[in-house]
Amino acid sequence: MGLFKSQRFSDIKAVASGPVIAIGLTASMGGFLFGADTGQISGFLIMRDFLRRFAQFKPEEEEKNGVPYGFNNVREGLVVGLLSIGCLIGALIAAPISNRLGRRMAMISLCGVFLVGNTIQIASFHAWYQVAIGRFICGLAVGGLSVLVPVYVSETVPKQIRGALVATYQLFVTMGILTSYCVNLGTSHVDDGPWSWRGALMIGYLWALILMGGMFILPETPRYLLSQGRKDDCIKALKWIAGKKNKGNQALIESQYQEMSSMIHEEKSFAKKSFFSSFDPKDKVMYRTILGFALQMFQQLTGANYFFYYGTTIFQSVGLTNPYVTQIILGSVNVVSTFPGLWFIERYGRRKPLIFGGLWQCAWLIVFAVVGSECDQNSKTVGSVLIFSACMFIFGFASTWGPGVWVAIGEIFPLRVRSHSASFATAGNWSWNFLLAFFTPYITSSIGYRYGYVFAGCNLIGVLIVFFFYYESSNLTLEQVDQMYTDPDTKPWKSSSWVPKGYSSRREAAEDEKERADINAGLREDGRTQHIENADRQGSMDSHTTKESTNAI
Repeated sequence: MGLFKSQRFSDIKAVASGPVIAIGLTASMGGFLFGADTGQISGFLIMRDFLRRFAQFKPEEEEKNGVPYGFNNVREGLVVGLLSIGCLIGALIAAPISNRLGRRMAMISLCGVFLVGNTIQIASFHAWYQVAIGRFICGLAVGGLSVLVPVYVSETVPKQIRGALVATYQLFVTMGILTSYCVNLGTSHVDDGPWSWRGALMIGYLWALILMGGMFILPETPRYLLSQGRKDDCIKALKWIAGKKNKGNQALIESQYQEMSSMIHEEKSFAKKSFFSSFDPKDKVMYRTILGFALQMFQQLTGANYFFYYGTTIFQSVGLTNPYVTQIILGSVNVVSTFPGLWFIERYGRRKPLIFGGLWQCAWLIVFAVVGSECDQNSKTVGSVLIFSACMFIFGFASTWGPGVWVAIGEIFPLRVRSHSASFATAGNWSWNFLLAFFTPYITSSIGYRYGYVFAGCNLIGVLIVFFFYYESSNLTLEQVDQMYTDPDTKPWKSSSWVPKGYSSRREAAEDEKERADINAGLREDGRTQHIENADRQGSMDSHTTKESTNAI
């Protein structure tokens, strides 16, 4: 086992080229945009100038807010939640846009949409609905990017580090949230006027421009290029992604090209697909689409945004004089906890982190609900326990369900419906994001901290869904994941033992692939006989196709 871990680390190191890392970091700025918007609005709701301009006149609120203004539940829910409605629509339209323009150009276009929405918010003076409309337009971009970033990364980077780089999207979401908390703290001290919130919004231009500029440099995904018949462009993209250190390893590029070519050829044997093709019961396509929707829905129902959207009001009993400090505490835990999450996904696979993470979250939500509803809320000790249990919950979420669900969305769908199914699945995230953002003020005013019991129950349901329906896809290519889901003899709770045909274990498949690449590259001159056997076992393409693609390289 130690030898395999060492070999696996060596494999990861071998494929982790500079371009691969650049792809993961640049594309994940789409997550940063979402995190930045989420963190901003929670701070704006307590800024005095924002309240004076957009809230209702409420003299009784002056002691709490510093000004005689406050939001009612409807207006607050709409200002907070319309971003999620925009995200929902953006997620649904991302598929047809990306299929027509390509993943890369679609992401660039969505960055432009974000800049427009941000400008509308900055230009607001007294109309609260103008802020809400601007957030809705920003949501169109953020929702579309939430679909395309995992798809782009999954279709571009090698499988050895695919999980970690797709999960980087969630890491950037947490970094965006924390950055906005810090920006809000800074602008609130610099100016008590309109620049307290306009300044924070203007900084948002920077994040969108970084993503837009980076995507102009990065290539289109090889899988998309090949699916459009652009073979030469596909090979160029594979060479660029391989980087300088793998520039001479034609076997690695050839292996990736042939695997994609074989699967895409099979996909094209099907009729042209529409959005409704995602609900075709054949090959468990509908199964996987609904599973993706359920995973995204229960990621929201874990209760994470309960703390991120309304954290400043939840912990008033803690006695912190500056509510921004509470935000920064929660945001810091969120960011730091995501790093072990990236390791969990690569070390323990996809299913185990979600199962044990859900149980961990459930336990701490019960502690939160019991202490908050049954103990003296005016006690600082009780307040400290509440914020500690919230931090423990966020640790679990950020290291399991936060990144884990985005990894699942990038892996479980077959190529022919990947964009459509990912759009529908991600719509589950944004629709429930809005429902929670809009109705939480009503619910908390009615049941208070007992809301934690509701989320605890949802975490248990999420665990059951993962156990009974979600397949283990770690250390498999996207094409092999598709084969696993269509294997009638494989059950989700036993899927970790599934291996590609011709192998006795995934370990053997990974080692054999590395050995085959080394032999093809001429690194093992004495292993050519074994290479032929391995190539046969992998089901290589006919000699004419192999020769043609090799010459192209």
